[in-house]
Order: sequence, then C-alpha cells, then structure tokens
Amino acid sequence: LDPSSDSAEEYDYDYLGVNKTWVLTPRAQETDATQILNTLLKDYDSKLRPDIGIKPTNIDVDIYVNSIGPVSVIQMEYTIDIFFAQSWYDRRLRFNSTLKALTLNSNMVSRIWIPDTFFRNSKRADSHWITTPNQLLRIWNDGKVLYTLRLTIEAECLLQLQNFPMDTHSCPLIFSSYGYPAEEIVYRWRRYSIEVSDQRSWRLYQFDFTGLRNTSEVLRTGAGDYMVMTVSFDLSRRMGYFAIQTYIPCILTVVLSWVSFWIKRDSTPARTSLGITTVLTMTTLSTISRKHLPRVSYVTAMDLFVSVCFIFVFAALIEYATLNYLVGNRRLLAGSTLLPPPQEETTCCPGKECQQFFCCIEDCQRGTWREGRVRIHISRLDTYSRVFFPTAFLLFNIVYWIAYLYL
Repeated sequence: LDPSSDSAEEYDYDYLGVNKTWVLTPRAQETDATQILNTLLKDYDSKLRPDIGIKPTNIDVDIYVNSIGPVSVIQMEYTIDIFFAQSWYDRRLRFNSTLKALTLNSNMVSRIWIPDTFFRNSKRADSHWITTPNQLLRIWNDGKVLYTLRLTIEAECLLQLQNFPMDTHSCPLIFSSYGYPAEEIVYRWRRYSIEVSDQRSWRLYQFDFTGLRNTSEVLRTGAGDYMVMTVSFDLSRRMGYFAIQTYIPCILTVVLSWVSFWIKRDSTPARTSLGITTVLTMTTLSTISRKHLPRVSYVTAMDLFVSVCFIFVFAALIEYATLNYLVGNRRLLAGSTLLPPPQEETTCCPGKECQQFFCCIEDCQRGTWREGRVRIHISRLDTYSRVFFPTAFLLFNIVYWIAYLYL
C-alpha cells in the first residue's frame, strides 16, 4: 500500500474518535459549501429585499419564550428573554447541490438581506454575545432563509391598578418593520408560532402566568400602513405578600381599636393612648402600602380597604371622645346648684316629644334621646359600639371581597 494514499485519505476524511463523538464534514463538502457561498454572494445586493417590485416579502415569525420577569410595577415595564426566529424566501439564494441546507454563523448576517424588524414598545433590548453572537442563519437550497437570535427585552406594560392587588394584566410585546410598509413586507403567524419554556424558572415573583394571545393588525400612519404583530402575555397577581404585609395588619389594628369599648370610660389615659396608637399604626400601614405603587391619581382596591380601616379606627377614638364629653357635661349639669330648675328653662312642655337631645322630659334628663320608638342611652354608648363596629366591619369585608374577587 502506498503510504501517501493513506495520508491523503486521512486528510480528506477527518479523524473519527473512539467514542464517535466528533464527526466532521468531508473536505469535498466543505469545498462545495464554499463554492456555493461564493456563487450566491457574487452578484448579491444585500440592500434590496427579495422580489422587490414584484410582490411583498412574506416573513413567518416564531417566538420561543425562555423566561418572563421580573415585572416592575413602579416603572410599568417587564423583562422578557426570547428566541426570535424569522423565515422568508429569497430566490437569489437558491442553489443546486447535494447539500440541502447551509448552516452559517453571524458573520454571514451582514452579507444578505434581513428584515428590519424592531420592537415598538421596548425601552431597552440586548442581544446575547457570549461566547459568540447568539445568532443563527440557515439557507436551504430552495431559497428559504431562517434567521434566529436571542434577545432580552425590557418592554412597556401599562398597568391598570384600580383592582390592585387583585388585578390582572396583559403585557404586550409589539414588533413590526421599521421602514417597509405592508405593501412590501407582510408578517405572518404560523399555527404554533409561540412556545414557552418551563415556567418554574421564570422570575415573576408576584404574578402567575395565565396564558398568551397573538394578534396582527395594520397600523395606519402618515408614512404608510405597517403590519404590526402583537404577543400579549396574561398575568394574574398573587396577593399573598400583600395579605401578610397590609391586609392582615390592618384588620388586626381595627380589631385592636375595639378593645377600648371594654375599658371603663373613667380610664381616660388607657383609652386615649390605645386610640392614638391604633390611628398612628394605620397611618404607617397606609404609607407602607403606597410604596409598592406608582403615584397614580385614582383609588386602588388596597387604598379603599386601608382608608375604611382608618375610618373605623378613627371612629373608635371619636366614640370615646363623644362619650366622655356628653357624660361629663351631664354630670356637670346635674351637680350644679346655680342652674335654674329644668322646667323653668326648657322650651318643650312635659308630655311632648323631645325637640332637642336634652330637655325637660324625664327620659332626656336621664341621658336618653327618644325619637319615635328609638331610644339611645348615652351612658351605654360603649355597649352599642361593641355590636355596631364589628357588625359594620364584617359587612364591609363581605361586600369588599365579593366585589373584587368575583365581580
């Protein structure tokens, strides 16, 4: 055997390892691929789109969602990591060969025509470059071109926070051609154009991913009509964090303010300090709850709940102030010897209905206000409050949670 022929054979066909992991292309096919590329690019003009002046170029779009999140409520934006694929036909890139397709790296991207796709609602976008540019270019022998790249995009998501923190949102990802109108480039969704990865690796934190929708429309502008493609990601907020940080502390603070109804009304320092403490606590909780939101001018669901809780706490403090004032004045009037007899000073006659809270009628002198059949004893205001405040707060919670969770 001729040793030179053995060495030539080893040179033409690359070495196959024992474990058969590395299998390289024969040198003949490498030469064929090089000749194909040189032929295709010889008279190719990358400035002109395919079929210019004949028909519009159809761009089929596929998106693989690698991850979504985090979502910034303050900035009203979200981060998404995607593999963005575009495919089209370019008759200038047809070739005859035993090779069905040529898989090329990013160096070839600048040498052929590619769509000028841009994301309309992106604030920032980065293409991945480690360890090499994350781009793929594949050309089939019938002229089909596939171009994919990996992108991380921070896109706008206008959040409507009226139902916060029981809100749901639809965050869009909008893209179109920057310069070509719909008469020249037509984007198309395929049947299974959008796929998502395992959601357990997503950094949504406060949200649950509930689904997605893809739509297309024609946007009419002064520069022409453009085909606009939209992918909407539906998100539902988890309210566990806000229940622990805001709702439960607010409810407990309101319940704590009711303790004053069981404290003797003569214990002014105890009841006053308890009322002021609960009011200040609600003020702090209200401030903390707003830190998670942008400065919107409308009332959110959490604002409503915190405000009503503040009203209940403040009303418990005012209840004691009212009780202390009325009972104290009544005792002062009863113990004064300088005041004339009640029947000589009043303007209402015995046996008639009370026209004021206190007058000559015996019930009114004892601190009872009678209007029709309703009789309220001022000294029993704490007893009434023990029933009224919990009942009213319970009814408010029933209406609140039904309205925001089920309506």
